[in-house]
Amino acid sequence: MTPEISRPTGMPLKLALVAHALDDHFYLVLEDFRSGAAFRETDEGIDYQTLITDLLGGQYDQVRRVVAFNPAEGWSRDASEDVARELEHRISAEGREISDALQDFIESHLGRKIGVQLPLPLR
Repeated sequence: MTPEISRPTGMPLKLALVAHALDDHFYLVLEDFRSGAAFRETDEGIDYQTLITDLLGGQYDQVRRVVAFNPAEGWSRDASEDVARELEHRISAEGREISDALQDFIESHLGRKIGVQLPLPLR
């Protein structure tokens, strides 16, 4: 079954198919390499859960930032803090061991140690 593609009146079907393929969230990982920082080559359409699984599985070594974007909607943003929060949640829920480098990424974007809750102000 082919998904139905909506397209503006007069837009060629081929262009509508390309626009539909780009109407998704994409993620790029900025990593430190010996020669400097660079965005890692990745498969088209890596989704959020695959990204988290790959990070936890050691597919990336020295992560600096994660950038999310959606070409069809015309936005991009630094998703590092969101990714760090999700990684922390998965690590504690699944009792996972992680590399020092991934721990550094998480803690630098959370602004605290993993598993440490910030104190609430007393009233």
